[in-house]
Amino acid sequence: MKKIKILTITLAVIAITMVAFFGVYTQVQNRMENQVKDYTETMDLEGSRNITLTVNEESTTTIKDAEGKVIEEELTDEQITEKGYTKEEIPNNKEEVKNVENYEASKKVIENRLKKLGVGDYIIKLDKQTGDITIELPENDHTDSIISNVKTTGKFEILDSETNEVLMDNRDVKTAKVMYGSGNNNGTASTGTSVYLDIEFNKEGKRKLEEISNQYVKVEETTTDENTNNENAENTEDTKKETEKKITMKIDDETIMSTSFEEPVKIGRLQLSVGSSATDSKTLQGYVEQATSMATVLDTGNMPVKYDLEQNQYVLSDFTANEMEMGIYVVLAIIVIGVIVLGIKYRVLGVLGTISLIGFISIFMLVIRYANVALSIEGLLGMVIAFVLDYLLISKLLAKEDQKLEVYKEFFVKIIPIVIIAITFCFMGWTPISSFGMVMFWGIVLMAIYNSIVTNSLLKINEGKDK
Repeated sequence: MKKIKILTITLAVIAITMVAFFGVYTQVQNRMENQVKDYTETMDLEGSRNITLTVNEESTTTIKDAEGKVIEEELTDEQITEKGYTKEEIPNNKEEVKNVENYEASKKVIENRLKKLGVGDYIIKLDKQTGDITIELPENDHTDSIISNVKTTGKFEILDSETNEVLMDNRDVKTAKVMYGSGNNNGTASTGTSVYLDIEFNKEGKRKLEEISNQYVKVEETTTDENTNNENAENTEDTKKETEKKITMKIDDETIMSTSFEEPVKIGRLQLSVGSSATDSKTLQGYVEQATSMATVLDTGNMPVKYDLEQNQYVLSDFTANEMEMGIYVVLAIIVIGVIVLGIKYRVLGVLGTISLIGFISIFMLVIRYANVALSIEGLLGMVIAFVLDYLLISKLLAKEDQKLEVYKEFFVKIIPIVIIAITFCFMGWTPISSFGMVMFWGIVLMAIYNSIVTNSLLKINEGKDK
């Protein structure tokens, strides 16, 4: 019975180790994908993307009719003259806009967008003379999408589809977020997940939205057609026709949608469907990214200055792949030597200690991933220190297996300074140091919980076997 218990724990540790080091792969369409979350790495490990935003110096050509209404269709100079329209060259950034106050406000909007998108490790600088903004971002699968959000001006407008009169803008938006729901695809039995952009308006925006939704609503008109067949007989036929005034939603002058309202909106919020109901995870992720981009732009406001993406350059990590491999081999060699020492010194107990140590390392690697700890070089050092501390704790437990409670008390009292340092570092603004602190914090928490459950259980089972 004791052997079965030890074997069960051993198999569990092996399974967790396989997941931590090799992952879990499932088939998605025609490819195999690892379902285990990848590590979040900082710029010193993953590499970085350096981008430069410069103040736009171009102008936009605007065509207007005699009443001042903007004409959106493309026309030649001859057609403009023939129709009596006028053409204006309007600077994208007027001279009064290009000042330090607006440059700093634009930088603040970008910072808010980066935070909302979950980018914790970034460097942003502003040249107050030229207005240029340089940003250094971590290189990963989301970097291109993040850059797309960063360079967007974010001008949000709801306009009359016919006159282009601005009915609402960024000043009316309180917040925006992504929401999910379930629904059928085209009335079939297949149910997927739908993605919505939820826009909540402030007090003034709520009033405007109710007023607009009353005005821009579908109206059903009934007309009567009279057909005279002879002098004495007259047939009449009623026909129903839907007429509607539409509004157009735009972000940076690009149309999101044109629609009318089914009924007045009194709750001060709009839910816009993004894409269609989806069951495929890749398609759904695309809809989510699209909705997240719009929500981020709406929630952080528009930049007072229009920028161009001047530079978009990938910078290699200072820590090369060969150096990373060498570091891994060194750590593995140290672990192997430590395991051999346990086996020689404690024999059977050493084997149990090895099982416990490997289990701790594997679970710790998973915890780091799912706790979204950004790994830096300092964070990797923290992982190694956590491994060493756990090794020392296990060694003490094996040496004094009949005094486990005293060992725990003595060990954790000694590392109190390390705990204090780790917690302090967690709140540091500098990413390398906070990475080290977060790694150490989770390592010590896991060490206390894991060893009190797994290592304790193995030693108790062994005690029972000896008796």
